[in-house]
Amino acid sequence: MEHTTIAVDLAKSVFQIAVSHRPGHVDEERRLSRDRFLPFFAQQPAATVVFEACGSAHYWARQLQPFGHTLRLLPAHDVRRYVRRNKTDRTDTKGMLEANRNEEIHPVPVKSIEQQAIASLHRLRSTWLATRTARLNTLRGLLREFGVFIPVGAQHVVPRLRALLGEPTDTVPIAVRGTLAHACAELDVLETNMRDVERQLTAMARQLPDVTLLQTVPGVGVLTATALAALVGDIRRFRSGRHFASFLGLTPKEDSSAGRRHLGAISKQGDVYVRMLLTHGARSFVWHAKTASLPTSLQRWAVHTEQRRGHNVATVAVANKLARIVWAVWVRQRPFAAEHRPG
Repeated sequence: MEHTTIAVDLAKSVFQIAVSHRPGHVDEERRLSRDRFLPFFAQQPAATVVFEACGSAHYWARQLQPFGHTLRLLPAHDVRRYVRRNKTDRTDTKGMLEANRNEEIHPVPVKSIEQQAIASLHRLRSTWLATRTARLNTLRGLLREFGVFIPVGAQHVVPRLRALLGEPTDTVPIAVRGTLAHACAELDVLETNMRDVERQLTAMARQLPDVTLLQTVPGVGVLTATALAALVGDIRRFRSGRHFASFLGLTPKEDSSAGRRHLGAISKQGDVYVRMLLTHGARSFVWHAKTASLPTSLQRWAVHTEQRRGHNVATVAVANKLARIVWAVWVRQRPFAAEHRPG
């Protein structure tokens, strides 16, 4: 039975479309403007529509689902391997059709509006955090030119700079005092914006049972739980906790041949932001485990791993363990319960 596959190379204004009724063959090609895109698919019989998982892909996927089409969002780095010779819109769509035939390429689930809203808040907060760090480093570097040395840490820079600007001394030249005051005000605005986003995420977390459940896992707070909910969607698409940890890039890279097997550093594949949050949570967990008066079995394991392999290796190992615990808690829909066993 003939089945139609339509590959779409998304853009801001003009979309390239390739229609295939037989595997390995392109039967029709079109270029459509944005206002003609939805009417075209409304007239098509139910088909498999293939996108690259890129900007606006989730929005257009949600728009096409009511027409009865099956949406498949393929990772862009997997599609790139199937693009022959020069990269053009036409070769991109042909590459998508070929990549779609590979069963080992897992499609990206279509995100809901709620998931995208949470992800947008995280993206904004991350952008403001990076901007704040850049401004703080700039101020510390500039003040060193005037013999003012401020320790590393956001909590030191603005109070110290405001104290300097309030002193009647000539340590900081008058020519730059006004600009430095504006920089302090900008940092205050960035700090306020980040706190507002964190309050919004906290409020949204109370309305999401899965996020509340994930916060029972040690090292997982509001930021990590909401980021996981926005990224993962349906946790049951992962067969085991190891598959989930591998998806987050927390499992070792393998370089094996014949009878030789070598496991190296973690793969660092998957979402960098979520992996960073889990790693920070693991670092905090290891830190508190060393001072726990009644350590759990997981805390004792973390401390032992740190003593045996060092702090950084132990932190990544704990992050891997936390990812597996998150999978188990999420799939079984049961809160995490720490085990207090005598050491």
